[in-house]
Amino acid sequence: MRYFKWGIARLVLEPDVCPDIIPMWIEGNEQIMHEARKWPKFVPRIGNKCSVWFGENVGGEGNTIFNELRNKWRKLVEDDQQGASGEMVVGVLSDGLKYGEEAVALREECTRHIRKAVLTVRRQRGLPDEDPKAGLVETWQKEGGKHEGKKKDGSWVGDM
Repeated sequence: MRYFKWGIARLVLEPDVCPDIIPMWIEGNEQIMHEARKWPKFVPRIGNKCSVWFGENVGGEGNTIFNELRNKWRKLVEDDQQGASGEMVVGVLSDGLKYGEEAVALREECTRHIRKAVLTVRRQRGLPDEDPKAGLVETWQKEGGKHEGKKKDGSWVGDM
């Protein structure tokens, strides 16, 4: 499982209310819709098993790490908006909130916590821990994410 991209962090950090976050682990999806399947790619392979396992809610308005991260995000947004004219458009980020060192670090921390919750569900299934490098942003940067296909580590990115 690769590291989670920052879009998932935006779904947690930016809404007015902290969403419920239900981690899940899917086994067997590669048997039904493998990345390297041939035409017609949109047709699943029937007769194969797929299991979905759900963990406990780690989000919501309770006292969670995600609320702490959301408070930090709101502070970043407030600081970014100081002196800006007009209101911030929903879904549109300034360059500071997109590429700023603190904003990037906050999104990375948020995705690490979500990924950790998913790995907890994986462990509850009795599966072994994965290679620690799989969850690192640096792994993705080194191997790239701009092209689809089979990666050096044997994983797949995108549909083939």
